[in-house]
Amino acid sequence: MILFGGKIYDTSRQDELIGRLSGAIDNTFKAGLKPASADIIDACDILVSRIRAGEFDDIITPFMNEFNIDGAYLDRLLDMFTRDGLMSKMKTELPEAFDIAPLNDKNGIPSRIIRKIYPLGVLLHIAAGNFDVLPAYSVVEGLLAGNINILKLPAGDSGLSVKLLSELISIRPGLAEFIYVFDVPSTETESIVKLAELSNGIAVWGGDQAIAAARRLAPVNTKIITWGHKLSFAYAEPDCSGKDLEELARAVCITNQTLCSSCQGIFVDTNSDDVLDEFGKRFFNILTDINKSSTPVPYGMKAKNAINIYNEHLEAHNTSSLIMSAAGVSVIVKRDSELDLSYMYRSVWIRKLPSSDIYTLHKHKDHLQTASVLTSDDTARELISRRLAEAGVVRITGPGTMSDTLPGEAHDGTYALREYSRIVEFRE
Repeated sequence: MILFGGKIYDTSRQDELIGRLSGAIDNTFKAGLKPASADIIDACDILVSRIRAGEFDDIITPFMNEFNIDGAYLDRLLDMFTRDGLMSKMKTELPEAFDIAPLNDKNGIPSRIIRKIYPLGVLLHIAAGNFDVLPAYSVVEGLLAGNINILKLPAGDSGLSVKLLSELISIRPGLAEFIYVFDVPSTETESIVKLAELSNGIAVWGGDQAIAAARRLAPVNTKIITWGHKLSFAYAEPDCSGKDLEELARAVCITNQTLCSSCQGIFVDTNSDDVLDEFGKRFFNILTDINKSSTPVPYGMKAKNAINIYNEHLEAHNTSSLIMSAAGVSVIVKRDSELDLSYMYRSVWIRKLPSSDIYTLHKHKDHLQTASVLTSDDTARELISRRLAEAGVVRITGPGTMSDTLPGEAHDGTYALREYSRIVEFRE
C-alpha cells in the first residue's frame, strides 16, 4: 500500500506517485508550511485513546500475537504516543524549541545572536521489519522535528504503519502534506535513489548491510542517521538472585530475543569453567520453567533452532560447549568471551567475562546497546555499570526491563529529534 496526499493507493501506482512526489514537496516548501507540533501531539493522543477503546483491535491483536506482546507492554508502547509522552520527548530532546537562551561571546557578555531550531527538511525513513510499530513512530519523530517524511516500508509489512499514519491524517488532515509512505522493495534501487535524492536526511533502521546500502545509494551531501541492529546482553555475578534470573528468563520469553534490546546471552563474572557450567545449569532450569507458562514459540522457529542445536552437538567435540535443550528452549555454555547474536527464540548463550575484562567489549563499537546487571551487591553493580558504559553500552537496566520503553528515552545513545533537526543562528 501507498499513502500519498492523505489517500491510500495500490502499489501498482508507485512509479507514477514517486514521479509526482518532487512537485508535491516543492508546493509544501513554496507555501511555507510546517507540521504544527500541537496538531501532531493532538492526533497521536486521540489515536491512542481510540486504540485503548478497542477501535483497532482487528489490526492491534494480530500485532500483539505476532510479537508476543501482552496488554501491559502494549500500554507502555502507547504511552510513547500520548500527549504527556510526546511533550516529555520534545522537552528532553529539543529544549531549545521551548526556551531559547542567548549565546555568550568569549568574554561572557551576551552577544546579539538568536538561535532557532529548524528541521532538516525532507526525511526518508528506511524501516526495518523486526517490530511493526517502529516505522510509524519514526515518522512521528520526524514530524515533531518539523520535517516532511517519506517512509519506505520494510519487506512483509503488515499494513499497520499505513493504517496508523492514515488515521493520524484523518484526525488532523493538515498532516497529509508531511507524510508519504511507499512499499518499495529493497531490490528496486532506482526508486530508492529517487527518494534519497529528494531527502535532506535518511534515517536507516537495519543491520550493517542496510546501512552500507543506504550510504551507497544516497547523495554525498545527504545526512545519514543510523539506527542499526544492536546487540544486548546480561552481565551476572555467579551468585545473583534467583528472582533476577527469573525476570531475565521471562523477558527472553516475552520478546523471543527479536528486539535490539533483547538479551542474547549472559556474561558471567568468572574465570572458572566449573562455575560457568553450574550457572548455566541453574539458568536453564529457570528458563525451562518460565517457558512452560509462556506463549509457545512459533513452530517454524522451534524447528530451525532444533537444527541449530543438533549442529552444536556435532561440533561440541571441538568447541567443548555445554549444550542443554528441552521443550523448545536451549542454553549453550560457550568457552570463549565473544559477543554475538544468539539463535533467538529462547536460545541463550552463556560465557565467562571477568569484570576486569569488560573493556574488551569496546571492539564491538556501535553494535552495543542494552545490558542488564544481575548482582545483589550495590558496589559491584556500580563498578560493573561504569565499566559497561565505558566499553560502549548505552542502556543499563535491570533484568526484567531491558526492552521496556520510556517517553523521552534516547535511541542508541542519542536523541532522534536532535538528529532530525539543525540549529540556525541569526547574528545582528
